[in-house]
Amino acid sequence: MNAPTPVLRTAVYSGTFDPITLGHEDVIRRAAGLFDRLIVAVAVAHHKKTLFPLADRLAMVADALADCPGVQVLPFEGLIMDFCREHGAVAVVRGIRNVTDFDYEAQMAAMNAKLLPAVQTVFLLPQPPVQCISSTLVREIAKLGGDVAQMVNPGVAQRLAAALPAPQR
Repeated sequence: MNAPTPVLRTAVYSGTFDPITLGHEDVIRRAAGLFDRLIVAVAVAHHKKTLFPLADRLAMVADALADCPGVQVLPFEGLIMDFCREHGAVAVVRGIRNVTDFDYEAQMAAMNAKLLPAVQTVFLLPQPPVQCISSTLVREIAKLGGDVAQMVNPGVAQRLAAALPAPQR
């Protein structure tokens, strides 16, 4: 008798990752340990003016997580629940930094449950040293010439430096 084929539990962690931060990496690495496969879904983000084009954001995420087994990096556009259905995901992972994030993410989780009830939302808190980091703040600090070395990995820091003009002093 043949053994049954194991079903891989797939989760999706989505965002624009403009750029990926150490906070994102923390959540991704811990989520990867909870599921058999974690898809990091990088949003096309037509609704946002991103600093980095999609190809660069995909590359930054892939480079940052190259040592993380079970993590796949893919682009997506449209509804995240459609992406989850297409990839057989059982969960969506969301990072929660603060009460503001929780309020927004709880509303999104409730709406997503209406769209695809079989997919659960899992909230993870980033570890305290990286909990305050956001892509928006990283971009702003980098634009103003600040040091972002404690907020992003070295490859991302290099890309930020190359993408932004030197600040006027």
